[in-house]
Amino acid sequence: MRTIYTIGYEGTDIDRFAATLLAVGIEVLVDVRAIPLSRKPGFSKKRLANRMELEGIAYLHLVDLGDPKPGRTAAREGRYDDFVRIYQAHLKQPEPTLSLERLRMLAGSKQSCLMCFERDPRVCHRSLIVDSITHDDFAKFDLYGDLPRRYDDFQRTSRYISKGHAAAE
Repeated sequence: MRTIYTIGYEGTDIDRFAATLLAVGIEVLVDVRAIPLSRKPGFSKKRLANRMELEGIAYLHLVDLGDPKPGRTAAREGRYDDFVRIYQAHLKQPEPTLSLERLRMLAGSKQSCLMCFERDPRVCHRSLIVDSITHDDFAKFDLYGDLPRRYDDFQRTSRYISKGHAAAE
């Protein structure tokens, strides 16, 4: 079973964000923002893509998976149920459906991480995206980019477990 990762950049900087992705071996960063601009240095589309290239991580912007304006408004106003309803309806449209399939194929072959702004994945549409494609094929793992050293042993432990050793060993 492959793992698909998610991360938000709220509360972090580009250096810690990149270090977190590198610590877990991310190969492709998938930007799912509708508008890939940011006031935070390094997180607007071109600068982020350039930084990822320097780190050896591919960058892909799937604009069709961005949260439409009515969903962003509902989320900002704290109307979470409306946000979920709006976004789930959005995912059923033809363009997002194609992007979901592209993401599913990509995540099946490359260590992929979805990114958006919100630190807490429970209030971000990236979790709804992952939930819509995981089913039996993928496990979800939410990353937090504010303290990359929490993942220092991640790759070593993941390789150890994938060779059939129990996590408690």
